[in-house]
Amino acid sequence: MKTRVRQTILILFMLITVGSASAQDTLRFSLPEAKDYAMQNSYVIRNSSLDVDAARKKVWETIATGLPQVSGSASYTNYLNLPVSLIPAEFVGGNPGEYFEVTFGQKFNSDFGFTVDQLLFDGSYIVGVSSAKLYLQLSDQAKEKSEIEIRHAVEQAYYGALIARENLQVLQENLLNNEKQFTDTKALYENGFVEEQDLDQLKLIVQNSENAIIKAEREIRVAEMVLKYTMGVDVTTPIALSDNLTDFISPLLLEEEDTTVFDLTTHIDYRIVDSQRLSQIKLLKLEQSAYLPRLSAFYSWNKTSYGNSWNLFKSNVAWYPSSMWGLNLSVPIFSAGNKAAKVKQARIELEKSENDQRLAAQTLQKDYLTAIADLESAVDQFNNTADNKELAKRIFDKSQIKYNNGITTSSDLAVTEAQFITAQSNWVNSAMQLFTAKINYDKAIGK
Repeated sequence: MKTRVRQTILILFMLITVGSASAQDTLRFSLPEAKDYAMQNSYVIRNSSLDVDAARKKVWETIATGLPQVSGSASYTNYLNLPVSLIPAEFVGGNPGEYFEVTFGQKFNSDFGFTVDQLLFDGSYIVGVSSAKLYLQLSDQAKEKSEIEIRHAVEQAYYGALIARENLQVLQENLLNNEKQFTDTKALYENGFVEEQDLDQLKLIVQNSENAIIKAEREIRVAEMVLKYTMGVDVTTPIALSDNLTDFISPLLLEEEDTTVFDLTTHIDYRIVDSQRLSQIKLLKLEQSAYLPRLSAFYSWNKTSYGNSWNLFKSNVAWYPSSMWGLNLSVPIFSAGNKAAKVKQARIELEKSENDQRLAAQTLQKDYLTAIADLESAVDQFNNTADNKELAKRIFDKSQIKYNNGITTSSDLAVTEAQFITAQSNWVNSAMQLFTAKINYDKAIGK
């Protein structure tokens, strides 16, 4: 018994250990892997896929209205009081002006059958089927736009996380140098070679560096949280990024974008407004089709039984079949201007959609040219801040050397250290602006 208990405890311990280890597994992503993961797990993409599925069902729903419609019916009736009819009494030899009461039918009756309806011609049905297919096209395009937006959002968040980590690494290296500087100065102070003010100044520099690191670590957590949220990763799951920041920065500084090639007709935003214009054309045709006649055919088959006994399903009860077929034709004649008003409204909406398409073309062209200018400015700004950061770092390093040799004061050292932190912060901002400009350029060309 004790052995079984030990085995049970051991198994439970192993399950808990394995479960804890699995819960702590770190997901590692390159940028392409992060985008692919988002395409499969983003809730936005999932809903877009469901919208496409719903659109496919909508297409079939529209098509099915023009296919044969079969309906069945059955009834069972028990007359508590049979209907009474009055017939002139003179029909049966009575006095003129008097009426004779009679009841027709039997106490129980039942019937069952089916009806088939088939649409032969309806202008609104023809337009509706083609409109449903256009609706599916719009749903596909909406999904495509969502995928593009999610990829850009993942890219933006991924870059932000890389920049935050790069910033933390620089600040950590700076903290190590400052701590060493403080330790060396403390030894000199204890031996009476420097004043207490110099030691306090270096302690303040170390504390500022520590505060900057705390802020940088917080920025990393926020950046990774945004990335996981965008990708559809559980926010409690740890992730790691396998790409290096320089792998993305270097191509942006070297390549020149081709400003001569821009086909707005391939841009997803333009294709969406074009589909919307086509949908307005379909709506106009739908309103115009209201002037056309509607023709349908039907076939009906029934069986009916009557009796004074409630059980009409006995073998000796007769059932009487009946069937018929026919055509139904509906021709609109006069609507007091209702249809004409709807057609005019549809023409107005079509004209508005055509204006929207022209506006979209101008907007996309404007966004494209603006994105090129912003990207060029971002490259120049990044190069400038990168040079400033390197210059501020050299000045700070030289100030440390001068301070160690007694040439400069701790206050001067603090000033150069603050300049370096500011230059590092400016570099972080310019790097983010560079990536943002690149993403905006990709959006502008519909990439």
